[in-house]
Amino acid sequence: MSWFWTGLILAVVAVGLGLWVLGGPWASIARPAGVRAPLWWPWVQALAPWCAPWVSWGMRRHLQRWGPRAGLSDAWQAEHWLAARLLLAALGLVFAAFAALLADLSWRFIPLLMVSTALLAFLWPNARLRHRALIRRRRMLRELPFMLDLMTLCVEAGLSLQAALHQVARHAPDGPLRQSLRDAFALERTGMGRADWLAQWANWTDLPGVHSLVLSLAQADHLGMSLGPVLRAQAERQRSERFLRAETLALQAPVKMLFPMVLCIFPCTFLVIGFPVAVKLMHAGL
Repeated sequence: MSWFWTGLILAVVAVGLGLWVLGGPWASIARPAGVRAPLWWPWVQALAPWCAPWVSWGMRRHLQRWGPRAGLSDAWQAEHWLAARLLLAALGLVFAAFAALLADLSWRFIPLLMVSTALLAFLWPNARLRHRALIRRRRMLRELPFMLDLMTLCVEAGLSLQAALHQVARHAPDGPLRQSLRDAFALERTGMGRADWLAQWANWTDLPGVHSLVLSLAQADHLGMSLGPVLRAQAERQRSERFLRAETLALQAPVKMLFPMVLCIFPCTFLVIGFPVAVKLMHAGL
């Protein structure tokens, strides 16, 4: 019976690898811009219409919330995301079954291993998406003060807010914050007003500093205030907050180092110091 399942799994793997290799050229042609899955995207695209009826509004809201924050391409719709998760679950199912047969596990544990591996593979993309959004958020926090300084210089040099935002989107250092600003700036070509696409930019970045900047710009535009002092105050505030975050992380470092020191460094130190003492006591007959 085990030989039958082994042969069946090997056949499935062989068919999958054959489709993977044969579909490589088609995948490179059918891949949309910004999608980093050139080989398996055609199968995602083929499975997406079958997954569309099973996509809930919760899944759509989750992807709309975390997709832009993680820098996910617009080509990834909710049905594509569900199809990719199902494909990963199927691969995890086959891999778990093949590994269990190679390890000669009992047939009672094989279904549990297969289900748990498939469930982990199904949930992994959402966890990866949130982790990637967290990494991008940290990078944008570091980039925000310099971008505000650049915007302040452009405004104080005589440019309007629209021109200053355009210059920042074009000439700021490359990073996720600049890319999100360029994506939001492209919404203006669709007829969206400046206040609306700035609010959309703040929603994509999910940074308190960007939300505060958008509100300050809207208030200054409404009251007719000068933008230079407003932007300079925002830049100084973000720079001081960055220093406070650095000080907080520096204060947390000794607490984080305590566990590896107690677990790894102290036992080795005690072993090096105590071994000669123990040898002398043994030779002394104590």
